[in-house]
Amino acid sequence: MDCRPHELYESSHIEAAINVAIPGLMLRRLRKGNFPVKSLISNQEDKERFAERCGSDTLLLYDESTAEWNENLNGGSVLGLLLRKLKDEGCKVFCLEGGFSKFQAEYPMHCETNPDSSCCSSSPTVPVLGLGGLRISSDSSDIESDADRDPNSATECEGSPLSNNQPSFPVEILPHLYLGCAKDSTNLDVLGKYGIRYILNVTPNLPNMFENDGEFKYKQIPISDHWSQNLSQFFPEAISFIDEARAKHCGVLVHCLAGISRSVTVTVAYLMQKLNLSLNDAYDFVKRKKSNISPNFNFMGQLLDFERTLGTTSPCDNNNSSNANGNSNSRAKSELHFTTPTSHSVFQLHSLEST
Repeated sequence: MDCRPHELYESSHIEAAINVAIPGLMLRRLRKGNFPVKSLISNQEDKERFAERCGSDTLLLYDESTAEWNENLNGGSVLGLLLRKLKDEGCKVFCLEGGFSKFQAEYPMHCETNPDSSCCSSSPTVPVLGLGGLRISSDSSDIESDADRDPNSATECEGSPLSNNQPSFPVEILPHLYLGCAKDSTNLDVLGKYGIRYILNVTPNLPNMFENDGEFKYKQIPISDHWSQNLSQFFPEAISFIDEARAKHCGVLVHCLAGISRSVTVTVAYLMQKLNLSLNDAYDFVKRKKSNISPNFNFMGQLLDFERTLGTTSPCDNNNSSNANGNSNSRAKSELHFTTPTSHSVFQLHSLEST
């Protein structure tokens, strides 16, 4: 089981290895033990292979170059967390001493290499999938339940980051595009104030409150906030729906229950395609507008797959670091730009927000 970033795995890996790279954003959730390990494997064939054999076969985990395992030093790494988690699940599991680098040097005939990959396995280890700079805003990892609650309780549930001085109205992400919660979708004053006439409801059972009034156009995506759900299959129609509203200069509200997971996932996907942003950049852009976002683990994985499909993945090397450093002073002086922690791209806020 290859615990390195996906780019390094794609470049070269031990033959038949399964990639279980985990975004840094999601490590806290793994530490809390909220997910079975098989849910971290995105490839369905690999997931089935793991499920069939994990109870009987010996599992071998490896990263890039861990020379000697030390629980105190390595316990918080992806490798360490997976090792402990698999042991807790009753698996017979070991760590490969020296990691992939040592194995490749000694047994190159047992490694699969992709010559077309832009990343080299000897490159310095980078934050997993470029998400190391993202942060979860609350210790509550999965606030939205797959059993959707009353919309009036969406901003009041115990432990929800929505109660932490967050605005009680929808947040404008781009002109005419608003991100909110279920309560926003039931408030005619709010909908009227922002000119919202399109409502994208990303829940399976919350009602479209004004569907029969003829003043609003609805689209409902029947997805629960659960790791087993495939939200990405609805990205194309959701993006088309948002585009339709914005083309008519009508406000469109994207909401789920609490406005922190499902609706955020759809909004981030829209920015990635519409503005040609990487996941990191799109996530950071939304987080600047609404700090309490927290898509669930599975949805983040689907966004990563969507990023690869769009070809907007952030570079896996630091060739532009000198240029970025040279421009750092000018960037700091201007409030019209934003950068992401792991990308050298610089965007003018007023140009993005007017798109």
